[in-house]
Amino acid sequence: MSRLRMDRWGMDRRGLLAASLAVASSSLLAARAKPTFETFPIWPGTPPGGAGLQVRDAFVKRAPDGPADDVAWPHVATPMLTVTPALGRPTGAAMLLIPGGSYARVALRNGGSDIARQLAARGITAFDLRYRLPHDGWPAGPDAPLQDAQRAMRLIRSRAARWGLDPARVGALGASAGGHLAARLGSRSRLATYQPVDDADGLYATPVVLGLFFPVVSVFGPTAHAQSRAELLGPAPDEARARALSADADLPADMPPTYVACAADDPVVDPANSLRLFDALRAAKVPTELMVFEKGGHGFPPPLPDGRPYPWLDLFLHFARRHGL
Repeated sequence: MSRLRMDRWGMDRRGLLAASLAVASSSLLAARAKPTFETFPIWPGTPPGGAGLQVRDAFVKRAPDGPADDVAWPHVATPMLTVTPALGRPTGAAMLLIPGGSYARVALRNGGSDIARQLAARGITAFDLRYRLPHDGWPAGPDAPLQDAQRAMRLIRSRAARWGLDPARVGALGASAGGHLAARLGSRSRLATYQPVDDADGLYATPVVLGLFFPVVSVFGPTAHAQSRAELLGPAPDEARARALSADADLPADMPPTYVACAADDPVVDPANSLRLFDALRAAKVPTELMVFEKGGHGFPPPLPDGRPYPWLDLFLHFARRHGL
């Protein structure tokens, strides 16, 4: 446990009960609320490098007997944002949500995600990102998803007044391969990956804070996630390039404060990925917090014994609010 930096709630029993009831109430609100959604392309025309490419948007159901909107996108021609506006009392904060899929697909439902609904119930406007995949032949290769993430952050800030947002309070949350992309957004937000296309591209792309959940970090060595590595770099990658694309490589001094969480029993992405990133963040003197849940697999922790949802999102938001969200 010495590797963990555990947050102190500083509450007595009465305060802890009140906090638990607040979590349950916000979760109930998220379940009952019927937020409106808006989906729109992030580029005004063809995405960078798209001229002449024969890519078509395509999605498949994630499970034959699952909900109709529970889909994944193996091909993305038109990167999109789906906005779920804040409910109740908007805080002015926003969160870019970056889903996973091993860079082989984007695991994103049609309509706002469950996490977007939970954030909206807490007064935070959420934006789900559908990003391009390297295997579709984009000239930027493994940086094509980063182009979309940078553009999404700039677009959110450029339209902040439309949704009543503070452009300085936009964070990013990524899971699995989306955690890898979110981490690269934080560490490479100043990297010029494409030519500006409009005034939005004059804005900065750095999130104010990052939340990385069961993230892919390494794409080389024994802790590498094999499918993400293959999708980003092909069957015979250059090891120097693999090292450079790992999310813990060359973290800058202005890397956003970063919360990292994983489950000890994750069978898909070795939890050592999260430990490596935490060590790299500490070495770079970036404010960070690490949470390793006992159970959860490649996902979020299961409900508590009494049936209440585990407050994993509120643990992250507690950190995020301390750092500007």
